[in-house]
Amino acid sequence: MLNLSKIVTRPVIAALALATVSAVAVHAEDAKPAADPKLADSLNPNDKTAEQDPALLKRDAAVKIEDGKYLDADGHPTFHVTQDGKMLDWYTYSGYRRYHAECHVCHGPDGMGSTYAPALKDSLKHLSYEEFIGILVGGKQDVNAAEQKVMPAFGDNKNVMCYSDDLYVYLKARAAGAIGRIRPSEHEDKPDAAKKAEKECMGF
Repeated sequence: MLNLSKIVTRPVIAALALATVSAVAVHAEDAKPAADPKLADSLNPNDKTAEQDPALLKRDAAVKIEDGKYLDADGHPTFHVTQDGKMLDWYTYSGYRRYHAECHVCHGPDGMGSTYAPALKDSLKHLSYEEFIGILVGGKQDVNAAEQKVMPAFGDNKNVMCYSDDLYVYLKARAAGAIGRIRPSEHEDKPDAAKKAEKECMGF
């Protein structure tokens, strides 16, 4: 069986434990860090490629960067999209690629949903980071008299779990309208930290 401790980061491991015993979202109690003014352009007020949600853009704005990964005020990974939605951070770009390799068959292209599975661009408007990771790991069932929707567990799938943060930030960017239905071409270089994490997780 796959050793998740080698796949996910410390915050994700904590989230997985909580997700298995409770559906209650975890809220950070630490003081929120002050926003880095250099990251203010990630809000993309002039991007016309997507239906933007100003409240989500503000809530999910990057306030700091660590080893090439952008973080929001709660310390969770987030997107950093600039140049009117054309320049993506590495993790959002990677999330786009991973989503269309692993998720779009059920959830539709660009997180738009299908008759078979919900639109993740809408789900990520309210799902917390911990809830998202918990669902990836353990799966989810929505069963009632009208329909039966079952998402399988991906906890043992390295092609999903090694890139869980990437998927999360891509879908958060779609939810907030930071990027539209585009095939990204401009993106930041892959950080050394991402290369190292991928190598350790995938066992290259």
